Amino acid sequence: MRIFWTEETEGTTTTTTEATSIMSDGSRSLRSVYTEAEQKRTAIESSAYSNSSTFQENLLAAIHLYEECVIMANRIALFSPNESLEDIATADLQFLLLNYHIAELILRINGQQNRKANLQRAQQTYERYLKQLDQYDILGRDDAALLEQYQDSPDTFSTASTVDATARRDAKIKRFRAEKALKQKLEFMRRNPSVLQTDEAAARELHLTELAFCTHQTFQALESVGQELHILSLAPPSPPPDSTPHLPPDARERNGGRSADPSTTTRLDAPLSHLSAGMRGPLLDTKGKPLRPFTLTSKRQEFANGVFRPDHSLPTMSIDEYLEEERKRGGMIDGGGPQSAVKAQVDEDDVEAADRETMKAREWDEYVEANPKGSGNTLNRG
Repeated sequence: MRIFWTEETEGTTTTTTEATSIMSDGSRSLRSVYTEAEQKRTAIESSAYSNSSTFQENLLAAIHLYEECVIMANRIALFSPNESLEDIATADLQFLLLNYHIAELILRINGQQNRKANLQRAQQTYERYLKQLDQYDILGRDDAALLEQYQDSPDTFSTASTVDATARRDAKIKRFRAEKALKQKLEFMRRNPSVLQTDEAAARELHLTELAFCTHQTFQALESVGQELHILSLAPPSPPPDSTPHLPPDARERNGGRSADPSTTTRLDAPLSHLSAGMRGPLLDTKGKPLRPFTLTSKRQEFANGVFRPDHSLPTMSIDEYLEEERKRGGMIDGGGPQSAVKAQVDEDDVEAADRETMKAREWDEYVEANPKGSGNTLNRG
């Protein structure tokens, strides 16, 4: 049986159930702190900006309020190991979810530096939630078996078999269907809040259904937390903040020609080898053996001049200049067309030009006499 203590203050008597609403020293009651924590949690779950500073501040405030509720519940001995589920008042069943809400909120804290510590903190809080339910025999047969399995091997815990793929699939489907049924039952019961206020049995069933649903969520969260902790354990340790070596002043050349003073550097951009993390470091080892592929070139200035050039060839001369250049090279032949029938007039006063025309005519006459018409075609004569 549950032991009730009484406290008389100015003629009034207060039991443990009433202590959740009234505090004798005038401080805030457990129920008022819990109501504020629930309001903050509801606002957090409806917020879409989880990375904002305001969201994180509200998150930490909600965690602090729930932790304050846990301290107050322990101070007034709201739950005791020597009592059963029937000894807990219906209005006090909701306080069994305090550790669950704390763990859920801890997992939403940002910051990779403290991620491992937050995961371990959430894992321990989930464990306290399950152990408290186990003390009151609230866990079902399957959930109790999962709790024993988790306590035997927290690091490799899984809600389904990791050996038999078929059994793992069937277990996942079974738990999914059970969780879906619990969620639908919760939604149905919450649609009629007036009935819950008048019917204590319905209200008690609602709280127990919510505990069962959160227990399903807890085992899934423990499996995910264990997997993430295993991944974090395989990551290399981060170097201390002061482990970066101080480079001497002449280390500019080993750093790709970059210097702290932009006016002293002669490099236009970093080499391609610096674009990949695996291509950094010295080219040769202490014995002169190449450590990575590289190319020797003497076109440093040519590469530098070509950095800002256009990606297409620009014209360097006009069309008339090009045609004149082709005439000089002998790439064009003048004449042809109607202009070729017009004979150039020879200046009679130019004796040398007249002699050239006369010699040209004589050579043509001699060629015609030596090669009469048709003399070259001797193969087809009949």
